[in-house]
Amino acid sequence: MFLPVLTLLLAGQGLCAPPTIKARQFSAKAFCSSSDFTYKLSPISAPVSGAGGNSTGNATSTWSLTVDDTSAGHKQTVKGLGGAVTDATVTVMNALSADKRSQLIRELLTSDGADFSMLRHSIAASDLSSPPAYTYDDSNGTADTSLSAFSLGDSGTAMAEMLAEMRSVQSDLTILGSAWSPPGWMKLNRMLVGNATDNNLDPQYYSQYAQYFVKYLKAYAARDATIDAITIQNEPLNNQGGGQISMYQAADEAGSVTQNYVGPALRAAGFETEIWAYDHNTDQPAYPRTVIDTAGEYVQAAAWHCYATDLDWTVLTDFKNDYPDKAQYMTECWTAPSTPWYQSSSNTIGPLQNWAEGSMMWTLGTWTEAADGTFGPYIPGGCNTCRGLFIVDKDAGTYEFTVDYYMLAQVSKFIPKGATILDGSGSHSYDGYSGIQSVASLNPDGTRTVVIENTFGNDVYVTVDTKSGETWSGTVPANSVVTWILP
Repeated sequence: MFLPVLTLLLAGQGLCAPPTIKARQFSAKAFCSSSDFTYKLSPISAPVSGAGGNSTGNATSTWSLTVDDTSAGHKQTVKGLGGAVTDATVTVMNALSADKRSQLIRELLTSDGADFSMLRHSIAASDLSSPPAYTYDDSNGTADTSLSAFSLGDSGTAMAEMLAEMRSVQSDLTILGSAWSPPGWMKLNRMLVGNATDNNLDPQYYSQYAQYFVKYLKAYAARDATIDAITIQNEPLNNQGGGQISMYQAADEAGSVTQNYVGPALRAAGFETEIWAYDHNTDQPAYPRTVIDTAGEYVQAAAWHCYATDLDWTVLTDFKNDYPDKAQYMTECWTAPSTPWYQSSSNTIGPLQNWAEGSMMWTLGTWTEAADGTFGPYIPGGCNTCRGLFIVDKDAGTYEFTVDYYMLAQVSKFIPKGATILDGSGSHSYDGYSGIQSVASLNPDGTRTVVIENTFGNDVYVTVDTKSGETWSGTVPANSVVTWILP
């Protein structure tokens, strides 16, 4: 079939000099993960220099990418890629033997595996916690204006210890903490869960709300689990009753609370912890704009989720154009048996194409699938079909990686922290998401990475022409993500 020519602007060094001598000392390489698990971060035939040809004979179509590897194409610097450390993740990891857990952490956070460099953790309970729901200062539902009852408790302590262990393995981790709700007594309805009416922060407790974050940061730092950034409310427009842990927070309130309470409290306590605004879907882009317009001196970034009905990651480019000094991150996108095989790759590539400096999937770990089709642990009313990037068999004491891990690792393993994303255009998906999507980077060691996601049911022979005069070409298997490392 005939496919349109795509343009992928891949920036690197100028035309007169290669990136580094080191980068030119080895040949191109290629790695692949496929939806059928034929390939799992597996080496495959490297792209050849020149137009080449369909040497395998398996590709039934061709696709052209043009890359701009001049300095004019440099975009954002990557801060990290990874996933969420929920209470569920901590629970299933702690069910493994110490040796197995250490091995798993290495496969998550080092070049032994996916090399994740950014994690998001839940501040107290989320829907992926074992019941009952909790915060760090429930105080039996009684107002604790001095926060004297503040305590991480068993679950919070286990979370802090896990994050500290992860930091000991990957010291350059970026860790984001996100709150699902303040203590129930801080809300107008005085309830942590179960009631969506008046599920709002009580203004008389704004100061306590700010100090709650200060105490949390201090408690984690005391356990060697330093937190780099926070969002003050996960999905602030997702007001839920039942078992869901949530709180509604309008944009103007989030802005004023950040400007007048949370931001000053963190500064006064000596924290340089960043505040990322919003932490919700791309279909309400005015929300982080309102927060930043109100509290820009305290807010460093906008955080986005993938759940908009008509998901459009170009919202991030629009935001970048208006707020060029603010960072952006994709902070949540769920994975499950019901999500497509490319859920983690597409929702990483798309944000990176549009100025995101990081991307994290929901969640890192769960149990294996139960007989009723659920995973967990989860709070009743929460996401019982969320499946982790890895799953743990409690009885066998083993773990295995899901397709979502491998597709995300095709990006995270080869576009490291500190890489520069390169300007791109032309990636295209037809109705139903069949197509080719790609993102590229210039890496700290001078190599270049091109990630190519093929959602066609057939192999595609891809040719990449660079503005500096290079041509690379090779086969991208059907329903796979392929990563080329170019010298």
